[in-house]
Amino acid sequence: MDNGSGVGVLDKAALVLTALEAGPATLAGLVAGTGLARPTAHRLAVALEHHRLVARDMQGRFVLGPRLAELSAAAGEDRLLATAGPVLARLRDITGESAQLWRRQGDVRVCVAAAERPSGLRDTIPVGSQLTMRAGSAAQVLLAWEDPERMHRGLQNAAFSAAALSGIRRRGWAQSVGEREQGVASVSAPVRSPSGKIIAAVSVSGPLERLSRQPGRMHAPAVLAAAERLSESLRRAAATDAV
Repeated sequence: MDNGSGVGVLDKAALVLTALEAGPATLAGLVAGTGLARPTAHRLAVALEHHRLVARDMQGRFVLGPRLAELSAAAGEDRLLATAGPVLARLRDITGESAQLWRRQGDVRVCVAAAERPSGLRDTIPVGSQLTMRAGSAAQVLLAWEDPERMHRGLQNAAFSAAALSGIRRRGWAQSVGEREQGVASVSAPVRSPSGKIIAAVSVSGPLERLSRQPGRMHAPAVLAAAERLSESLRRAAATDAV
């Protein structure tokens, strides 16, 4: 095999994924596109499907699977985190509240970066904290643009409704008051990858007595601006890589 790595099964799996890069393929199409024997192509495609690297479309054809998009998003995480520190610090200074960056991991959301309010009453969330996807403005943002099936599952036992998520998609930000914790309010906005996929949520959070029962009125513009700065940094990095 030309340009083989010396690990035959991986080389053949790579052939299958490369063939699917051109679009959906039947088993016969995979055989033609890879030059593999039919049983081998079928066995590899099914194994890759098990790991969500390959999926099937409505016609039963093989297509690239959702795990590839997840891995691609993760590959950009270092760039996101490198940019997040200054952006969150600026957001904290503008709003006077603690700021966080959240990413979804399965049924939880994880705080991957934070800038804490230096003193006074504050909502302290250490980096690495895992919180529910059933409550809070960041959870709403991370769920609002999901595909219908994942959104439906995520809404089960959630503190918010499908109508609330629809409103978030229209205005571009979310707020919560006492959803995750009594006496705490927050505002969140989405961070988008260069392809437009929601990959993270920027938030500010603090005591209800400061943020009020309409925290979005106070802080949505600043949170939206921070999210856009992070999204723009990823777009610039992708454009630089493409040159």
